[in-house]
Amino acid sequence: MNSLAINAGVPALGTWTIYAILLSAAVTFALSVLAATEPTRVSDRYLRAARMASLATCALVVFDVLLLAYAFVSHDFRIRYVMRYSDRSMEGVYLLTALWGGQDGSLLWWTFLLSLYTGACTLWLRTRYRELAPYVIATLMVVIMFFGVLMAFAANPFAVNVAGAPPDGEGLNPSLRNFYMAIHPPSLYIGFVGCAVPFAFAIGALVSGRLDEAWLYAVRKWALFAWLFLSIGNVLGMLWAYEELGWGGFWAWDPVENAACIPWFTATAFLHSIMIQERRGTLKVWNVSLIITTFLLTIFGTFLTRSGLIASIHSFAQSEIGVYFLYFMALVIVVSVGLIIYRWNALRRPTTIDALLSREAAFVANNWMLLGICTFIVVATTWPKISEWLSRERLTVGAAFYNFWLFIPGLLLMALMGVGTLTPWRKGSPKQIREAFKWPSVALVTATVAHVAFGNSVGMPAVVAVDPIYPSTVGRSVAWLNGHLPAVGIGLIAFNLVALVQEFVQGTRARARSKDEAAITAFVQIVAKNRRRYGGYIVHIGIVLMFFGFIGSFYKSETEATVAPGQTFALGRYTIRYDGVESRREPSRREVYTRLTVLVNGSEWRRVAPAKFVFNTHPDMPTSEVSIVSTPREDLYTVMASVSPTTRVAHLKAFVTPLVLWIWIGAIILIIGTAIGLWPEASVVADAARDRNKAGKPRDSDDVTSAPVAATAARSSSAAAIVFALGAASALLWPSSANAQGHTHSSPPPVAGASEQMSPRERKVFDRLLCMCGGCARLPLATCTCDEAAHTRQDMREKLERGESADEIVAAYVRRYGAASLSVPPDEGRNQWIYRGPIAAIVVGAGAGVYLVRKWRARGSRGADGSDHPGSVANQSPATQESNIARTAEYDRRVDEELRDLDD
Repeated sequence: MNSLAINAGVPALGTWTIYAILLSAAVTFALSVLAATEPTRVSDRYLRAARMASLATCALVVFDVLLLAYAFVSHDFRIRYVMRYSDRSMEGVYLLTALWGGQDGSLLWWTFLLSLYTGACTLWLRTRYRELAPYVIATLMVVIMFFGVLMAFAANPFAVNVAGAPPDGEGLNPSLRNFYMAIHPPSLYIGFVGCAVPFAFAIGALVSGRLDEAWLYAVRKWALFAWLFLSIGNVLGMLWAYEELGWGGFWAWDPVENAACIPWFTATAFLHSIMIQERRGTLKVWNVSLIITTFLLTIFGTFLTRSGLIASIHSFAQSEIGVYFLYFMALVIVVSVGLIIYRWNALRRPTTIDALLSREAAFVANNWMLLGICTFIVVATTWPKISEWLSRERLTVGAAFYNFWLFIPGLLLMALMGVGTLTPWRKGSPKQIREAFKWPSVALVTATVAHVAFGNSVGMPAVVAVDPIYPSTVGRSVAWLNGHLPAVGIGLIAFNLVALVQEFVQGTRARARSKDEAAITAFVQIVAKNRRRYGGYIVHIGIVLMFFGFIGSFYKSETEATVAPGQTFALGRYTIRYDGVESRREPSRREVYTRLTVLVNGSEWRRVAPAKFVFNTHPDMPTSEVSIVSTPREDLYTVMASVSPTTRVAHLKAFVTPLVLWIWIGAIILIIGTAIGLWPEASVVADAARDRNKAGKPRDSDDVTSAPVAATAARSSSAAAIVFALGAASALLWPSSANAQGHTHSSPPPVAGASEQMSPRERKVFDRLLCMCGGCARLPLATCTCDEAAHTRQDMREKLERGESADEIVAAYVRRYGAASLSVPPDEGRNQWIYRGPIAAIVVGAGAGVYLVRKWRARGSRGADGSDHPGSVANQSPATQESNIARTAEYDRRVDEELRDLDD
């Protein structure tokens, strides 16, 4: 068969392959159900058949993706999806990016990744978890069938143009022609799709009734792997927004950004609470619910992106597929809740906590806080639609609202992270607690005082002005707290770092003394022998450094200027000279650069060149190619808003944001720590078989494979995944030199141009209103770089100079564009719920958490009749308490060793 014949049949072959995927998945599902329900001898044959059918289904999906990739490479514009998202001038890497650049292709890409997970899981289960395997495969087939139905009946990526093939395609959206779009969506999809595997195991455990810790051991690394790529995907999305959108920020709380991050919170909660179940056998209902919720949120996020329910710069075109997602989410909820109720007695076990100041209590509080933040984001993201249903008026919940409310919970999470690191499992003596907290507490106080004393000298004062987003006592109180808390945040960063370093130092010293090893050898060995624990500590270091970078946003400064060649404008310690404009012509686009020289103390420091790219296929959608100079202290970020082709007068914006580089450094450290936690131990033994061996039962040949073979397979798969993750991590420092060159010689005296820095009064107006030009991302006027936003800001400045109040200007803008032009909903009518809600949720959540922890603690120290148990702490002498604590520490050490042995 020649290439012309292949090309002629691509659309039909692709469509029929989708039907074949549906049929194969249905057959696999049926075989899996028979394998779970028939007698053992017969079921083994059905299970082998189900495995083969599962791999065949996966192969069909891979074939269909390769077929669509071939259609892009061969420019088969008969296919509507290929015509809409590619053109003949596109480079090969962007032809690959186009696979997931639109709705139809992204669904096929999702199914492709799910097929890879399914194939890997099917092979992994070949010699493990015989009772769970049929249900796991069946559940994954249901998910594949759902996406197959979507493609077959609502979003076929191989649908053809009725009018025939045009000579050229429309081309990929210019904002997607960015390096990070080649790795951001795949990374995020790997994380999203990976949550299906733990979900399948949870459903399998519920259906089969095998609800011991074996299924948790099975899913732990699958969940950690998915969490890793959720983290990578979100960070790469931040980088894309930072470099591509040109507004000087990295997270705008856009609905699709929110949809991408909400599963991260529940997955993080699960990775912490799973340790309590492993040690104490409790929180079974909670952990099953977290796994199901995480998967459900990935589907919900996909629904938000593709249904058109919420407006977003990232969302796909509005379509009718939203109803399919609603039905599928309803099916997941009904089946999951029904199974939990059915297995309630097997899942339910009284939870006990021995001390309020213990790692269990800290993890429970951590879970409550993570779930609270997740719920807040979900409600705020969907509030525009809720408000439309309630009052027939669509509102906007902008970044100011999220930033206003979420900084305080973020600080509480940081505090809980440090407490969880320092407190022991079960309980510790007062002396142990004091010793553990001593140096971290000293670091907290020292860093906070140092920030208060010296913050002004580095442009990071201890107190910052935070405008209340609504004029009430609560609004002013929260604003006051937010303005005073950055110094506390710096203190908590020091607290956590010292706590984590202390853990490594203590472990290294203990190992060096007991094994007579050098310090560096002992350090390497403690990490190698307990990768899960110390890998987690390294992840925490990465998160702390990222939080350090986030605090820098409080001190962000900006300016905009209209300058002619040779003129300058100033921002902080920088003087920026506009040297001229330069144009280039590429086959697919026209590039316009503004050449700038950055001066520090009168001497040339850097040359930068922010630009605009105008693509042939989308002349009305120019992209901002920003220039970023990153240092550990701060980022200098310059944007070309516009330039006159006749006078060469340029309208430029510049931002200085401290500490941004630490976000990307922290993300790399997070990836390294997770890779350490994922890397298999030298000895690989199946989890369920280990449990039976300890109970004196014989091994089942279906549950364990030879250690050398399993070790090789596990290490190979882990190595491939980690190499991909580290490759993505290496891209995190890419913007540090974007469009920048280093120079350090003197320059001629500058001539000042016309620049505008926002006064607090102006910012109060610009932050409250969104750009409504219709052609940009609807960012707040304070940060939007489009020409319309610049003209609107200038008009409002003139009104302020004439004496109009901020409220009058805002009211006039709202009369013109409607309430949707406000960046935060007005504090009136039913919208008061979104303001009162966070306060109520914090109070109720904190009260419920304290009540539960106290109840669980009382349950651990009292007998069934409610009286003090003879062995409770209340009836023990100090010497007995110390002895019991020592025994507990030894018990925890042995549990750590056993859990480490179960890693595979």
